[in-house]
Amino acid sequence: NTYKDQGFDVLAFPCNQFGQQEPKSEPEIKEFATSKFGANFPMFSKIDVNGKNTHPVYTFLKGCFPGDITWNFAAKFIVDRNGVPVARLQKGTWEEVEELIKDALGKDKDDKKDDK
Repeated sequence: NTYKDQGFDVLAFPCNQFGQQEPKSEPEIKEFATSKFGANFPMFSKIDVNGKNTHPVYTFLKGCFPGDITWNFAAKFIVDRNGVPVARLQKGTWEEVEELIKDALGKDKDDKKDDK
């Protein structure tokens, strides 16, 4: 919520490819994330992030930052307002993630200044 008013949001894509940790239905996953962690961001349908059935979103993200997703809860991509992936983290601390978010939001503001 800290950066929501600046246009930042989290997008969640549940995946059951890692130790079968997401076997429940999509509504059950959303209820769990909301009640246990206070998640209030868009949660999409359950997808595959690796292998022959990789969802196109992850095909695109991994095309920009190559390599398989090694653990669903650790993989994070920062994408700017223009849809350009600017960072990939595997197990970054909140401080590292926050710095990348600030950089992406600041860069976007700088880009808009350059357009004028």
